[in-house]
Amino acid sequence: MSSRYVWTVVLDPVTSLKITRYRPRSAPPVWAEVAPLVRSIVAAAVTAVPYDVERLLHVVGRLALWAEAAGLERSADAWLRNEVIDAFVLSRVGEIEGASVRTYRTWLLRVRDALAWSERGEASPARMHADTSPHQPYCAAELAGLRHWATHLPRQQRTDALALLGLGAGLGLMPKEVAASRGLDLCRPSRGGPLLHRGVERLVPLVARAAWDTVLGELAETAGGGYLFRPRRTVEYAKNLIGSWSLIHRPPQELPAVSVGRLRATWIVELMRAHIDHQLIAQAAGLASAASLARWQHLVPPVDELTAARLLRGPEAR
Repeated sequence: MSSRYVWTVVLDPVTSLKITRYRPRSAPPVWAEVAPLVRSIVAAAVTAVPYDVERLLHVVGRLALWAEAAGLERSADAWLRNEVIDAFVLSRVGEIEGASVRTYRTWLLRVRDALAWSERGEASPARMHADTSPHQPYCAAELAGLRHWATHLPRQQRTDALALLGLGAGLGLMPKEVAASRGLDLCRPSRGGPLLHRGVERLVPLVARAAWDTVLGELAETAGGGYLFRPRRTVEYAKNLIGSWSLIHRPPQELPAVSVGRLRATWIVELMRAHIDHQLIAQAAGLASAASLARWQHLVPPVDELTAARLLRGPEAR
């Protein structure tokens, strides 16, 4: 997919497809008129900002519809001016949480900066404080504690807890992907081979981490064609599907709550600490580019001298 701005952005097929197919829920008729510009903005910015493409499409799309209703000029320059962004996010107060209002503003300012419109003479935007890494990974002790707690829950609670932990920390899935995962999505192409998730779109095979391979395989075999998490539900996904479960099923006080976002961050940081190629991690995570990993880089310790020497030297010549 190419942007119509002053440079061409070549995106991977999955990201490009998400952009071209995006349509907000209950979209008004005017969406067809603003959609090309929304897609163009997101295509131009997605590889330069550390956000998932779905989130960018959502917030830029909301901004576009608000700007259209406000009678603003239909142009990216008009939509992404400081005063317009501020007016838009203030209009959301009362509809969404305060933290989300700040997050919307941060995303839009980052898009604006990525497209370099500040070079047109507009003053640099004032920064609101926002956590650039909203999901902090669990430490090893916390994850081990959560797994121990989950294993000792009764019946369906145990299955649900292990499904959340395994799909998040073992496969790095996003909440909607966790909710949509069924037992048949997990398979082994060969006897004794790695466990793959075939139910999500990725540019590379999505392989379960070895620490979660066995438990996920057992859960998949039991679930069959049913959902791995909360199999008795009648809808594939609801906004509070996972959050409500985590609210009701709280671990002991010394352990943190179960969060799919934190589990996914744990999976990403574990791969980064293993010095796996960042582009490969991004592709496995469903991110638009390796730039999205920058928000976790401070959690990856520097390579020691022996490891650095081994990596730089490479394998022995044959």
